[in-house]
Amino acid sequence: MIGHLRGRILEKRPNQVILEVNGVGYHVSIPVSTFYQLPDPPGEAQLHIHTHVREDALALYGFLTTAEKRVFEKLLSVSGIGPRLAVTILSGLEVAELVPAIRSNDLVKLTHIPGVGRKTAERIVLELRDKLAEVEGERAARAPAGFSTEQEDALSALLNLGYQRSAAERAVGRAAELERGGSFDALLRRALQLLVKT
Repeated sequence: MIGHLRGRILEKRPNQVILEVNGVGYHVSIPVSTFYQLPDPPGEAQLHIHTHVREDALALYGFLTTAEKRVFEKLLSVSGIGPRLAVTILSGLEVAELVPAIRSNDLVKLTHIPGVGRKTAERIVLELRDKLAEVEGERAARAPAGFSTEQEDALSALLNLGYQRSAAERAVGRAAELERGGSFDALLRRALQLLVKT
Protein backbone atom coordinates (compact mmCIF):
# COMPACT_ATOMS: atom_id res chain seq x y z
CA MET A 1 0.00 0.00 0.00
CA ILE A 2 1.16 3.53 -0.77
CA GLY A 3 1.29 5.66 2.40
CA HIS A 4 3.32 8.69 1.31
CA LEU A 5 4.36 10.37 -1.94
CA ARG A 6 6.86 13.11 -2.64
CA GLY A 7 7.39 14.51 -6.11
CA ARG A 8 6.76 17.20 -8.73
CA ILE A 9 3.27 18.49 -9.41
CA LEU A 10 2.35 18.00 -13.07
CA GLU A 11 -1.28 19.11 -12.79
CA LYS A 12 -3.36 20.58 -10.01
CA ARG A 13 -7.14 20.99 -9.68
CA PRO A 14 -9.36 21.68 -6.64
CA ASN A 15 -10.15 17.97 -6.21
CA GLN A 16 -7.10 16.23 -7.68
CA VAL A 17 -3.40 16.46 -8.36
CA ILE A 18 -1.05 14.50 -10.60
CA LEU A 19 2.23 13.96 -8.78
CA GLU A 20 5.29 12.72 -10.68
CA VAL A 21 7.47 10.45 -8.55
CA ASN A 22 10.53 8.91 -10.25
CA GLY A 23 8.98 9.25 -13.69
CA VAL A 24 5.57 7.86 -12.69
CA GLY A 25 2.53 10.17 -12.55
CA TYR A 26 0.18 9.37 -9.67
CA HIS A 27 -3.41 10.60 -9.87
CA VAL A 28 -4.33 11.63 -6.31
CA SER A 29 -7.73 12.89 -5.11
CA ILE A 30 -7.41 15.73 -2.59
CA PRO A 31 -9.69 17.97 -0.50
CA VAL A 32 -9.90 21.68 -1.31
CA SER A 33 -7.94 22.53 1.87
CA THR A 34 -4.93 20.60 0.52
CA PHE A 35 -5.33 22.13 -2.96
CA TYR A 36 -4.95 25.69 -1.64
CA GLN A 37 -1.76 24.83 0.25
CA LEU A 38 0.00 23.07 -2.63
CA PRO A 39 2.39 25.03 -4.86
CA ASP A 40 1.53 25.51 -8.53
CA PRO A 41 3.08 23.18 -11.15
CA PRO A 42 5.95 22.34 -11.43
CA GLY A 43 6.42 22.81 -7.68
CA GLU A 44 7.34 19.97 -5.33
CA ALA A 45 4.95 18.48 -2.81
CA GLN A 46 4.67 15.62 -0.40
CA LEU A 47 1.37 14.07 0.57
CA HIS A 48 0.17 11.59 3.17
CA ILE A 49 -1.64 8.95 1.12
CA HIS A 50 -4.62 6.73 1.85
CA THR A 51 -4.82 3.86 -0.67
CA HIS A 52 -8.41 2.77 -1.24
CA VAL A 53 -8.78 -0.65 -2.87
CA ARG A 54 -11.99 -1.95 -4.41
CA GLU A 55 -12.59 -4.96 -6.64
CA ASP A 56 -12.64 -2.79 -9.74
CA ALA A 57 -10.34 0.11 -8.79
CA LEU A 58 -7.38 1.35 -6.78
CA ALA A 59 -7.64 5.02 -5.79
CA LEU A 60 -5.21 7.33 -3.98
CA TYR A 61 -6.35 10.09 -1.61
CA GLY A 62 -3.77 12.65 -0.53
CA PHE A 63 -3.52 15.06 2.41
CA LEU A 64 -1.01 17.68 3.44
CA THR A 65 -1.28 16.88 7.15
CA THR A 66 -1.55 13.67 9.14
CA ALA A 67 -4.56 15.19 10.96
CA GLU A 68 -6.47 15.47 7.66
CA LYS A 69 -5.63 11.88 6.77
CA ARG A 70 -6.70 10.59 10.18
CA VAL A 71 -10.03 12.41 10.07
CA PHE A 72 -10.59 11.10 6.51
CA GLU A 73 -9.99 7.53 7.70
CA LYS A 74 -12.29 8.05 10.70
CA LEU A 75 -15.00 9.32 8.33
CA LEU A 76 -14.61 6.16 6.22
CA SER A 77 -15.46 4.09 9.30
CA VAL A 78 -18.91 5.73 9.45
CA SER A 79 -21.56 3.57 7.79
CA GLY A 80 -22.70 5.04 4.48
CA ILE A 81 -19.66 7.29 3.96
CA GLY A 82 -17.29 6.42 1.13
CA PRO A 83 -14.05 8.13 0.13
CA ARG A 84 -15.70 10.65 -2.22
CA LEU A 85 -18.08 11.93 0.44
CA ALA A 86 -15.26 11.93 3.03
CA VAL A 87 -13.18 14.20 0.73
CA THR A 88 -16.25 16.41 0.17
CA ILE A 89 -16.69 16.74 3.94
CA LEU A 90 -13.03 17.73 4.40
CA SER A 91 -13.43 20.21 1.53
CA GLY A 92 -16.52 21.70 3.17
CA LEU A 93 -14.94 22.18 6.59
CA GLU A 94 -11.25 22.22 7.51
CA VAL A 95 -10.13 19.90 10.31
CA ALA A 96 -9.91 22.85 12.73
CA GLU A 97 -13.68 23.43 12.30
CA LEU A 98 -14.85 19.90 11.50
CA VAL A 99 -13.53 18.14 14.61
CA PRO A 100 -15.07 20.64 17.10
CA ALA A 101 -18.35 20.57 15.12
CA ILE A 102 -18.53 16.78 15.43
CA ARG A 103 -17.52 16.74 19.09
CA SER A 104 -20.04 19.46 20.01
CA ASN A 105 -22.91 17.92 18.02
CA ASP A 106 -23.16 20.99 15.73
CA LEU A 107 -25.55 19.52 13.15
CA VAL A 108 -26.23 22.92 11.57
CA LYS A 109 -22.60 23.37 10.60
CA LEU A 110 -22.30 19.78 9.36
CA THR A 111 -25.45 19.93 7.22
CA HIS A 112 -24.10 23.02 5.42
CA ILE A 113 -21.58 20.69 3.73
CA PRO A 114 -22.83 19.66 0.26
CA GLY A 115 -24.03 16.04 0.28
CA VAL A 116 -24.43 15.86 4.07
CA GLY A 117 -28.06 15.64 5.19
CA ARG A 118 -29.33 15.59 8.75
CA LYS A 119 -29.28 11.80 9.05
CA THR A 120 -25.71 11.59 7.77
CA ALA A 121 -24.64 14.39 10.15
CA GLU A 122 -26.29 12.61 13.09
CA ARG A 123 -24.54 9.36 12.15
CA ILE A 124 -21.14 11.13 11.93
CA VAL A 125 -21.63 12.65 15.39
CA LEU A 126 -22.89 9.41 16.91
CA GLU A 127 -20.04 7.28 15.56
CA LEU A 128 -17.12 9.74 15.79
CA ARG A 129 -17.79 12.12 18.68
CA ASP A 130 -15.64 10.13 21.11
CA LYS A 131 -13.02 9.03 18.57
CA LEU A 132 -11.54 12.42 17.62
CA ALA A 133 -9.93 13.53 20.90
CA GLU A 134 -6.48 12.42 19.70
CA VAL A 135 -6.78 14.56 16.55
CA GLU A 136 -7.62 17.64 18.63
CA GLY A 137 -4.73 16.82 20.94
CA GLU A 138 -2.34 16.48 18.00
CA ARG A 139 -3.41 19.84 16.63
CA ALA A 140 -2.93 21.53 20.00
CA ALA A 141 0.55 20.03 20.34
CA ARG A 142 1.50 20.99 16.82
CA ALA A 143 1.92 24.74 17.36
CA PRO A 144 3.06 27.04 20.16
CA ALA A 145 0.48 28.66 22.41
CA GLY A 146 -0.90 31.85 20.96
CA PHE A 147 -0.72 30.75 17.33
CA SER A 148 -3.89 31.47 15.36
CA THR A 149 -5.49 28.85 13.12
CA GLU A 150 -3.85 30.52 10.10
CA GLN A 151 -0.44 30.42 11.82
CA GLU A 152 -0.92 26.75 12.79
CA ASP A 153 -1.80 25.89 9.20
CA ALA A 154 1.20 27.84 7.86
CA LEU A 155 3.48 26.03 10.34
CA SER A 156 2.04 22.67 9.30
CA ALA A 157 2.63 23.47 5.63
CA LEU A 158 6.26 24.42 6.31
CA LEU A 159 6.87 21.24 8.32
CA ASN A 160 5.39 19.22 5.47
CA LEU A 161 7.77 20.98 3.07
CA GLY A 162 10.67 19.70 5.19
CA TYR A 163 11.65 22.77 7.23
CA GLN A 164 12.88 22.28 10.80
CA ARG A 165 10.26 23.00 13.47
CA SER A 166 12.25 25.69 15.32
CA ALA A 167 13.06 27.62 12.13
CA ALA A 168 9.48 27.24 10.84
CA GLU A 169 7.99 28.49 14.13
CA ARG A 170 10.28 31.56 14.11
CA ALA A 171 9.44 32.32 10.47
CA VAL A 172 5.67 32.02 11.03
CA GLY A 173 5.87 34.15 14.18
CA ARG A 174 7.79 36.86 12.34
CA ALA A 175 5.47 36.61 9.32
CA ALA A 176 2.48 37.15 11.63
CA GLU A 177 4.10 40.36 12.94
CA LEU A 178 4.67 41.63 9.40
CA GLU A 179 1.31 40.48 8.01
CA ARG A 180 -1.03 41.61 10.80
CA GLY A 181 -4.34 39.79 10.35
CA GLY A 182 -2.90 38.13 7.25
CA SER A 183 -4.52 35.17 5.54
CA PHE A 184 -2.97 31.71 5.44
CA ASP A 185 -1.60 32.40 1.94
CA ALA A 186 -0.01 35.70 3.01
CA LEU A 187 1.54 34.15 6.12
CA LEU A 188 2.94 31.17 4.24
CA ARG A 189 4.34 33.32 1.43
CA ARG A 190 6.04 35.70 3.90
CA ALA A 191 7.38 32.84 6.05
CA LEU A 192 8.87 31.16 2.97
CA GLN A 193 10.54 34.44 1.99
CA LEU A 194 12.05 34.73 5.48
CA LEU A 195 13.30 31.14 5.42
CA VAL A 196 14.92 31.57 2.00
CA LYS A 197 16.83 34.62 3.27
CA THR A 198 18.24 32.80 6.32
